[in-house]
Amino acid sequence: MNASSAAQPAGTTAGKADSLRWLLPNLMEEVPGIRSVAVVSSDGLLLLSSDADAGADQAGSERGPRGASADLATIISGLASLTSGAAGLMDGGEVKQTMVAMDYGTVFVMAISDGSLLGVHAAADCDMSTIGYHMALFVGRAGHVLTPELRNELRLSMEQEQ
Repeated sequence: MNASSAAQPAGTTAGKADSLRWLLPNLMEEVPGIRSVAVVSSDGLLLLSSDADAGADQAGSERGPRGASADLATIISGLASLTSGAAGLMDGGEVKQTMVAMDYGTVFVMAISDGSLLGVHAAADCDMSTIGYHMALFVGRAGHVLTPELRNELRLSMEQEQ
């Protein structure tokens, strides 16, 4: 627990934001092969991100998407929109998870109950079932705390960091 979360009760918006911020690096540390993680609002705005800004410039590198965490947010939002449209055309219902396997990486997108999205960029040789399992755990932990107030706070903090 860091000093800022110690100063805020866990039930406050700031305490919940700190809990969510802690979950991302924890996810990356616990699951081998994960390069970057982002939480995106239902309208496509980046709410939380791992250190995707340290991304590399070339395919096959060991880090997240080229450029910035905003790139991963854009990818997550675009994939979610595309698969949602496809599900509508096929009368498939709600999209729960999307996975794209590439030569040098894999992207996973999972819906969070409030309409937000969890996205993971992982190595091509990752254990997909392990990543899916840990993403589901994250969604279960984060889904009930992503209130409109918390999403607003997270958006503002991401804007201030840029």
